[in-house]
Amino acid sequence: MTHHATTPATPLKDTHDFAVHYLRQWVTVPHDSGHPCDPGIPLLAHLVTDTQTAINAITTWARTAGRGPSHPALYDGGLAGTLIGLRLGARLHPALHPAANRLAAHLRQHPPRYRTHTVTFPDYDLISGPAGTLLALCATDPTETADPNGTAQGADAVGAFETAGAAQPLPRALAAHLALLCDDEELPRLRTGHYAGHPHLAWVNGRINTGMGHGVAGVVTALTTALRHTGPDQDPDFVDRLSTALGRATRWLIRQAYDDERGIRTWPAAGLDHPPSPKAHPRQAWCYGTPGIAWALWDAADALGDTATADWAAAAFTTLAEHYDETFHLYGDTPQDRLGLCHGAAGVLAVADAFDRHAGLPAAITLKHRLVHHLTHHLASHPPSAWPTDLLNGLPGTLAALLTATRETPRTWLACLGLR
Repeated sequence: MTHHATTPATPLKDTHDFAVHYLRQWVTVPHDSGHPCDPGIPLLAHLVTDTQTAINAITTWARTAGRGPSHPALYDGGLAGTLIGLRLGARLHPALHPAANRLAAHLRQHPPRYRTHTVTFPDYDLISGPAGTLLALCATDPTETADPNGTAQGADAVGAFETAGAAQPLPRALAAHLALLCDDEELPRLRTGHYAGHPHLAWVNGRINTGMGHGVAGVVTALTTALRHTGPDQDPDFVDRLSTALGRATRWLIRQAYDDERGIRTWPAAGLDHPPSPKAHPRQAWCYGTPGIAWALWDAADALGDTATADWAAAAFTTLAEHYDETFHLYGDTPQDRLGLCHGAAGVLAVADAFDRHAGLPAAITLKHRLVHHLTHHLASHPPSAWPTDLLNGLPGTLAALLTATRETPRTWLACLGLR
């Protein structure tokens, strides 16, 4: 575990200009350092105001977007991630709408056969499983194409996308599967299997992962999204089913929480099988620990109208914000470890921004300003070539989080993180 002092490099003068320059460089020499269909490049492109640079980047990305693996996941080169890229890219390059429509229809009509017990991550999670696919479809799949002829440009295309995406149909089969996995208070169906002897995942075999990326928190965000996309007048029985499942999952997460020696209310990586050690763990990130899990709980409680749980989750995040230590909680050997969305400062920034925007949490505002300062003072010390180009671990995701937290930009992409 490598910790680095926070001695700043020369700070970025303008994050937006840096992002535009990065996209221009990428178009000239596209980096082959990630899945070609990952949505990172078009997602970042749709956030910048240099329209021509954005269109050039989106067009270059689209030429290789179909070359990834055919699994339906949101990340790891999956089709749901490609859908995000196509939909967001189509805001400025409407010719991508037909391909996006076909891909969305495929994801809706041909879900895999997921396990419902002794599960693996692709059977349920946000990164590689149906929770992420559901988030992608709800975020980007309009009921009809607002501009079927592909003629809208610039701001008109953005407006058409937002209008069409306002009332998106729920991928019901995926939501029903996730609800089934939460049919018991102890969530036994989410206990993993098939990882015995695995070089990296043996620790989770037979246990229930808590985190946002591979655990219950990610399932909670997907169920929350499903609940918000199902009107109570449309299908009250299904709404009740989703609400009940969501309540079970949130209560289970609350039972796993504990306070560490630094005063942070936090979570173990997997459900508590024995009393937790109060020793502080440095991984406090979007993927594991308080940031992602506290947000998942707050947003679920907000959707359920559960004020007590929302207050509890906000208090948990406040303990993180008040005791967050960049010299301890940001570690690793690469810039994506320390600064990226999944493990690093950008992911915590995105969560803090969501708590600021939607919960009005004072501690979140303070932490957000600290992390913006940290990122802008450290990004310039790493050349773009040191980063992958994907969303979750690459420079596009980090820049997207910075732009979203500091400028008035579209927030649709945050669904990729279970945020809004």
